[in-house]
Amino acid sequence: MDDLHVIEEIRRLKYRYLRGVDQKRWDLLEQALTEDAVADYGTKAMGEPLVLTGRAAILDFMRQNLGGDKIITFHFAGQPEIDVDGDSATGTWAFEDTVIIKEHRLVIKGAAYYEEEYVRSPEHGWRIKHIGYNRLYEAMVSWDDLPSLKFLAGV
Repeated sequence: MDDLHVIEEIRRLKYRYLRGVDQKRWDLLEQALTEDAVADYGTKAMGEPLVLTGRAAILDFMRQNLGGDKIITFHFAGQPEIDVDGDSATGTWAFEDTVIIKEHRLVIKGAAYYEEEYVRSPEHGWRIKHIGYNRLYEAMVSWDDLPSLKFLAGV
């Protein structure tokens, strides 16, 4: 039963991480990551896949590239496979995301599997130590190519 409780804590941690990114709640994102966290985002939307080392670097990247109202993101993750070993754990999550870049009139859709490592400390509980993915697919389309596209909210 203890592992089931831990798995639920890690699921909630992941959901907070995603909500922090999508709602631009940098405080939630900061609380979800260890200070030495590494993010290995396998997106080619910015040219090369991104490797960010340290919570500060991850937060700086998110604030600079996803902050403000120019970009809307939505991440959906499920099907978690979480293995617990004392105060550490690993997880694999299927996810899909949508990124709407208003300034450039682009929509990016993609899917991947997150591969993650978690650690638990007495003072902070569970946090993400490593987060990464390699895309199964990533597609980008211009709004101009979709003359019937109408956003009814958010844009």
